[in-house]
Parts: sequence; C-alpha cells; structure tokens
Amino acid sequence: MTQQNKLVGYFFAGVALLVLPLILQNFGNAWVRIADMALLYVLLAIGLNIVVGYAGLLDLGYVAFFAIGAYMYGLMSSPHLTETFPALAVMFPNGIHTPLWLVIPMAAGLAGLFGALLGAPTLRLRGDYLAIVTLGFGEIIRVFMNNLDAPVNITNGPKGIGQIDSLHFFGVDLGKKWVLGNYEIASVTLYYYLFLVLVVLSVVISHRLQISRVGRAWMAIREDEIAAKAMGINTRNMKLLAFGMGATFGGVSGTLFASFQGFISPESFTLMESVMIVAMVVLGGVGHLPGVILGAVLLAALPEVLRYVAGPLQNLTGGRLDASILRQLLIALAMITIMLMRPRGLWPAPEHGKSIAPPQS
Repeated sequence: MTQQNKLVGYFFAGVALLVLPLILQNFGNAWVRIADMALLYVLLAIGLNIVVGYAGLLDLGYVAFFAIGAYMYGLMSSPHLTETFPALAVMFPNGIHTPLWLVIPMAAGLAGLFGALLGAPTLRLRGDYLAIVTLGFGEIIRVFMNNLDAPVNITNGPKGIGQIDSLHFFGVDLGKKWVLGNYEIASVTLYYYLFLVLVVLSVVISHRLQISRVGRAWMAIREDEIAAKAMGINTRNMKLLAFGMGATFGGVSGTLFASFQGFISPESFTLMESVMIVAMVVLGGVGHLPGVILGAVLLAALPEVLRYVAGPLQNLTGGRLDASILRQLLIALAMITIMLMRPRGLWPAPEHGKSIAPPQS
C-alpha cells in the first residue's frame, strides 16, 4: 500500500469515527455508550500492550492502576472528602472540583508511581511467577479500596463514591447535552469525542515509543533478557519504565471512567477486568498496535451487543437458560474459535524477515 493510499484510508477512517456517534444516537444512547466503553478499553489495552506486548512482562494486576486513577478523580471531584473532613470543608466551601487539565496529569503521575513501585520487587521474576505477583497486587488494591472506610472513611468502602463531577472541556460540560440549533448532541456523544481524542493521542505516543530506542530495548528484553543485558541494556530501568509507562494509561483511563459513570465502587475493579484486558491484547495480537485496538473493540463491544442476541435465544429455549449465562457462553465460544483459528491473534505483528526475499543463487 502506497503512502497516498494510506493517507486516504486514514482520512475515511477518521470521518467514519467522527460520524459514528451521531448515527448511533439515532438508535438510542445505549449504543453510543457501548462505543464510549469500547474506546475506554482501547486506552487500557494500549497501556497494557506496553508492558505485555513490548516488554514481555505478563501483568495480571493492571486493573489496579485503573482503580487508582478512578478513585483519585472520585475523591478530588466529589463531596465525599469535604463531608468526611470538616477542615477540608472550611478550605473548600464550594466543594473540591478539580479541573480536567490538572486531574489527568495527577492521575497519570500517581498511577505511574504505583507502577514503578509494583515493578521494583518483581525485577527478578518472569513468566508465571510475575503473573502471580501482579495478580496479588491487583487484588490488594481492590481489597484496600473496599476496606478503607474505617477507622477513617476515605474510600467509602463497598458503598462506593457517588456524585462525581462530569468533565468540563473548554467550557463545555460533558455531563449535559449540547444543543446546536434544532439538533441535540447527547452527553454520551460528547464523551465519545473526548475519549476518541485521547485514544488517538495514546496511539501516537505508543507508536513513537515502539519505534524509539526505548521501544527496541523493551523488545530486546522480551525476546532474550540475558542477551539484552549482555548488549549493555539496563534491563532494570527499562522494566521499571515499562511498568510506569503502562500504568499511566491505566490511571488516565480510570479518571475518564469515574467521570463518565459518576459513581465508582470496588466491584468495578475485579480480577475479571484484568483478565479481560489481557485477553484483548492477546486476542488482537500481542505487541501489534492495530491488533490490540481491534481486540479491545471486539471484546468491549461484543458482550453488550450479545445482550440483544441472548434474549431471543432464551425465549427459544422456553426460558430454561439465563440470558446472562447464555451471553457469557457465546463470548467464550467466540474467543475459543478465534484462538483456535488464529493462535497468534486476529491481527498479529508481521514476522521480521518474511518480507525480505532470499538471495538469488
């Protein structure tokens, strides 16, 4: 494909993505919400791909950084802290309302710090042992959020945090519909455009990282850590950087999720969420950015779309099968089929050297 054809393809893809929510909202805001959640999971999958795909470090606790970003925004943009601590209520009589331009860097920085803290004790671990430790870290964060309501109520425990502010972008409240003449743009559509901008920015950052010297060092560690160390790569710092960089994407995603939902609780950050994000990366194609995006969109949107399929199938069985169980069964069958037919993922990275013609004798 020539460069001109690529530009034409990107142009039409961009136009389609811009028009998509305006078309979907005619069928109901639920469909736009599905697209919003798909973009949010794309952002999470891109971050995890840095750790798993580029550096080859299996992380099953990635949802912890998602939770850290969400709870940070929930605490900084809701009445919870001012109601719990009277001193803060005196300092902020109108409540704590953290602006977008401040809260996203804060979430990225805090999640990145926790990512480096997770990476530090796991530098000598690899494979299954690394997966078990990161899994434990994710569960520790969830249990921590679930129990930090006593003796001082910080996270409000299992009841969660509500009344979280919607995001404001250049004076536009994304929590309210936008009226342009006789045409209304729903709140979920406004969030879609914000998510889309951040996804495009994340794709650019991830791609630049992949082709940079740092990205090539990560891939060298992924292929053979001993050989990478022998070539002079500081594997310790590179691993910490991978954990930190991947965690920043999770923190930003958590901020967007908390604002979009308006409510967060520990039940949103279970082990199954981490497993689902890893499945997105593996299903699409480990280390290949377009494949990761495809896997995230499919696994984020497919369960919601299958809600409209599971109901009629339940009626066909006379109600003997529960719709939610049937939906999970259909998802599992689809994933098994795909992995049997495409073991390297739906859109795997092209193998190096295949495009090079052998020398003619």
